[in-house]
Amino acid sequence: MAEARAAKERDGMAGGVQEGPCWVSLMVREPARAREFYGGLFGWEYADGPHQLGPYTRALLDGRAVAGLGQLPTGTGLPVAWTTYFGTRDVNALAAAVHACGGTVGVGPLDSPGAGRLALASDPGGATFGLWQPAEHAGFAVTGVPGAHSWSELLTRDTASVAPFYRAVLGFGAREDGPDHLTFTRDGHPVAAALGVGRSRARERGAGWLACFEIADVSEACARVVALGGQVVEEPAEGSRGRTATVADPEGAVFALVRTEAARG
Repeated sequence: MAEARAAKERDGMAGGVQEGPCWVSLMVREPARAREFYGGLFGWEYADGPHQLGPYTRALLDGRAVAGLGQLPTGTGLPVAWTTYFGTRDVNALAAAVHACGGTVGVGPLDSPGAGRLALASDPGGATFGLWQPAEHAGFAVTGVPGAHSWSELLTRDTASVAPFYRAVLGFGAREDGPDHLTFTRDGHPVAAALGVGRSRARERGAGWLACFEIADVSEACARVVALGGQVVEEPAEGSRGRTATVADPEGAVFALVRTEAARG
């Protein structure tokens, strides 16, 4: 029943709801340090966001919203990590579908007054993601330019075990691009990807959604990451979408830097 409600809701998606990833948000212990790090790396400036769930700012690139940074509540045991949110017209329906399809809902659904309604969920492999029902805040104002979100990729033990979940809950098709490598699609258009990383790596880092940010020069940006107090987790290399590196901020939140083939022209 929940799957049927979710399918009906997805079919009705229209203006104001961004299909696929619509927002990325980072909860940290030291917001001031995070703002300094990401401002130095991406040139972000900041504006106050909704504070009903705790201190929160929106990162702006040339005045356009590209990400959120918030204070991680003490005593929760939650990791410092980037969360990818997916747009929906009805968070309640999709939260019910998450439960019905073997996932879990850890937070919400609840309101962020004046901004929207949200829930935090995990797929059957343990990867956390968000659901966002927009009100005044629709999500990304710009993507795919240096300093903004470019792509989100699910790192999981194996793609076969989670692809049916995302098809049932979010309506994603799946195109095979290589061994245990899928591109998620909506109406034939790519919206995200999934990569099976095997049992050992999934056990070491845990499954999760990796937020990827466009950058003009990946190698130069890696040097900046280190200078700003972060670290390079995986050195720059050519990947399926372009030149990519995996890095971590000073609190250990992992994300990717990418210079996509399309951006190279």
